[in-house]
Amino acid sequence: MEQWSDYIRFVTAILVILNPIGAVPVFLGVTVNQTPERRNQTAVAAALTTACVLLVSILGGEWMLRIFGINVPCFQAGGGILILLMAVSMLHAKSSRVRQTPQERREAEEQESVGVVPLGTPLLAGPGSISTAIIYANKATTWFDTGFLLATSLFAAACVWLVLRLAQPIGSALGRTGINILTRLMGLVLAAVAIKFITDGLVQLLPRLGTG
Repeated sequence: MEQWSDYIRFVTAILVILNPIGAVPVFLGVTVNQTPERRNQTAVAAALTTACVLLVSILGGEWMLRIFGINVPCFQAGGGILILLMAVSMLHAKSSRVRQTPQERREAEEQESVGVVPLGTPLLAGPGSISTAIIYANKATTWFDTGFLLATSLFAAACVWLVLRLAQPIGSALGRTGINILTRLMGLVLAAVAIKFITDGLVQLLPRLGTG
């Protein structure tokens, strides 16, 4: 990895893609009938699921790509396009269908336990965060790089737990308008990250682009 520049990009990308603030309305909606204790347990389950998905992606993602015969530049370009679609949805303050479809949302409202599915995955740790974790895991060249990615994933999961734990006061303080504004700002940052992924992948696939 290119030292601190890549580290900062990874931290930014993971936190923006997870977007726990944007998940607050969904969390409150699917836990509306739960007791405070049960709601806290749901927040813990969502955070643990997020951590597990990210850790598995970092440690085993590249191995999975090899099984399916996909090279990293292709995955990087494809993942960038996927993340760009998520960013466009965030810029419109909408929940991307890449993360959760309306059918999955309706089913979630009927389930007693929603911490793992759909909150933990795919709402929080979905295709975008998985792609980001795999791409940066491929860039890791030292144990410190890998350790940093793993630590960041745990930190991000802790942020998810904290935000969901405080979902009610956050929702009341920001309101739907405040959450939409933050989501749009994070969508703009995410779009820049997606373009970076796409261009890096294309430069590796088409070397002449890098010298043009």
